[in-house]
Amino acid sequence: MPLPLEGTRIVAVEQFGAGPFGSMVLADLGAEVIKIEDPATGGEVGRTVPPYLLPGNDSLYFQSFNRNKRSLALDMRSREGRAIFEALVKVSGAVYNNLRGDLPRKLGLDYDSLKHLNPRIVCCSLTGFGTSGPRAAEPGYDYLMQGYSGIMSITGEPDSAPVKCGISMIDFAGGYVSMIGLVAGLVQSLKVGRGCNVEVSLVDTAVAMLSYLAVWHLNRGYQPEKIADSAHPALVPSQLFPTRDGYVIVMCFKEKFWGKLCELLGCQDLAEDARFKTFSDRLQHKEVLIPILKGRFREGTTTEWLERLRGHVPCGPVNDVAQALRDPQILHNEMVVEVPHSSEGKIKEIACPIKVNGERHPLNRAPGFGEHTEEMLRDVLGLSAEEIAGLKSRGVIGGS
Repeated sequence: MPLPLEGTRIVAVEQFGAGPFGSMVLADLGAEVIKIEDPATGGEVGRTVPPYLLPGNDSLYFQSFNRNKRSLALDMRSREGRAIFEALVKVSGAVYNNLRGDLPRKLGLDYDSLKHLNPRIVCCSLTGFGTSGPRAAEPGYDYLMQGYSGIMSITGEPDSAPVKCGISMIDFAGGYVSMIGLVAGLVQSLKVGRGCNVEVSLVDTAVAMLSYLAVWHLNRGYQPEKIADSAHPALVPSQLFPTRDGYVIVMCFKEKFWGKLCELLGCQDLAEDARFKTFSDRLQHKEVLIPILKGRFREGTTTEWLERLRGHVPCGPVNDVAQALRDPQILHNEMVVEVPHSSEGKIKEIACPIKVNGERHPLNRAPGFGEHTEEMLRDVLGLSAEEIAGLKSRGVIGGS
């Protein structure tokens, strides 16, 4: 059975993490993603990100974000390069970029610039701050957005300095959100026969992720702050508890879990205590309740508590990355995959989290710089060998 996006061609002008991560999801779902890379720079910057550089202008970082794509080494600043790009637009469903907010229009990557070539084209821009406004022309990165949005101000322990998430959370979320927008644009294009602009920014994505905390603030003046033990701001107990040899996460997100937790902890008196009957009661008396629970959890090991609670109360360990990647459920879900690679033989990667009818796209490594340039010019655009050689001699195209 074909994957959902087979037959969909997307031209991507992208770099680093957020954009390439997003478009890789579409490639994993069957889309043909043509990654345009600049011959003057030897390809996108992700190819040179340390510490794990690979032979042939490659890196493990680049491989992490560009699986299942095709690379076209093209100088879009040149007249001939622009003509090749526009020829691709005519036979594609979408143009995607994750450039600075003032650049999509300047570079002619928006719908108004391209609709005369293909009225159905969907033009999706993932920017730092948006395509207009006081910061549109500023570069935007994940770390900055965690600060701008307020997320860092509520992450970490109460007495700590502001803390960023250990992964590029906003980049990845922005990549996913932009792909939802792009696919929505494609659906609309199929329905009405007309494309559109789709705009997503990292800062908007980050602010949207504040969700109920922002709504509480806007409507009741709630001031979000760091909470000890990575606890939920309202649902008690839902937090990290130290054990004899580590930590366990316990989440009582329903009242029934509170009663069951008390039973399994051997603390039935807590369930019957009027101070702790409901969510509101436990929040009001949190300073009394949490020390009692902490004392109980310190009496056992993490493994002992997980064995007792698992299946009855939502709980889990605090794994390190190595432990997470060896977890039986993660392995069962086939989230660690092997991809053939020209210099490494095979490299291990993290699979696309989306399965369709239980299937995933056959895995191909990220492309070499300009690896598919001649093939695409010949097979997609119908250029002759002589025309391709001429473009290469004039520096319009590059790659192997």
